[in-house]
Amino acid sequence: MTTLDVNSVRLAECYVSPGWRLAFPPVELAGLHYNLSGYGQMMVGDEPPVALSPDTLIVVPPRKPIRFEVVANLENAPAVRVLHAELPLSTSPAGVDKFIAGGGDLGIAVICGYFRASYAASIDLFSTLLSPIVERFDVADELGKRLKSVVAELSAQEIGMHAMTAALLKQVLVMLLRRSLNSPNSTLEHFSLLNDPQVTRAFADMAARPGAPHSLSTLTETAGLSRSAFMARFARAFGCSPMAALRQIRMRHAAHLLLGNTLSIEQVARAAGYESRSSFVRAFREAYHTDPSDYRAAASKSVDVQLGDGIGIEPDAECF
Repeated sequence: MTTLDVNSVRLAECYVSPGWRLAFPPVELAGLHYNLSGYGQMMVGDEPPVALSPDTLIVVPPRKPIRFEVVANLENAPAVRVLHAELPLSTSPAGVDKFIAGGGDLGIAVICGYFRASYAASIDLFSTLLSPIVERFDVADELGKRLKSVVAELSAQEIGMHAMTAALLKQVLVMLLRRSLNSPNSTLEHFSLLNDPQVTRAFADMAARPGAPHSLSTLTETAGLSRSAFMARFARAFGCSPMAALRQIRMRHAAHLLLGNTLSIEQVARAAGYESRSSFVRAFREAYHTDPSDYRAAASKSVDVQLGDGIGIEPDAECF
């Protein structure tokens, strides 16, 4: 799990009173929601409602609208009132938003946010998640304490804030992955690669050293498997061949280097494992439908693309 990289994009404190609903529109990122206190329910897209009790953690797939709701306790209570809210996404966390649906008695208090979790610098673990992950913890697990610390760090905006929030969020997600992978009822096939340490070892080597002279023989040796077993298990975990995965990793690495605007095209090519500029340009054009120099020029004009944010630099995906 040392190659798991976690970045928060935006966090908020959400409070919902009885008789109220707090609704958020779908976004392109996975959501993380932790109910600190109270009882209510959460609706994710068209999925059945999730009962919320203290220390319930829900990871929401990308592109799913969500709603938090607390039923009024009074008989003949008025219809549920709705507060529509939206978290402004940012590539660098800037403070903490607060949304309050209602103003009377507190029903539930939830820490809400969107995040990106990349394994071995290449795979977004939650980008293809189809249904919510729901895990119930308890006070002794201290997830609430960790997330409150994240909120405090973002609110304080002190030096080292990004490193602290990333480390705390990584702890939370590692606990979630550990719980999910050890659950006898787990259906998280998307994380199957984490249960295959030999294939993961070879993939991590590709991601850590994209410019190295990798080949099927060297990767098979790194995994400690026969050629046929490695090919079959890699395809089962990633949905493509090792060489297709390597091409995708190299293209993403090259795109990041181009955004940095400090290396020449020839230097980027060598760093991405290509011996000649022409072969690199052909591969890059196939992945991004533009030349590396044009890609760099277009990115430098866009205020929305920043080095390392993972936005706007995705090649045509063969695998993950």
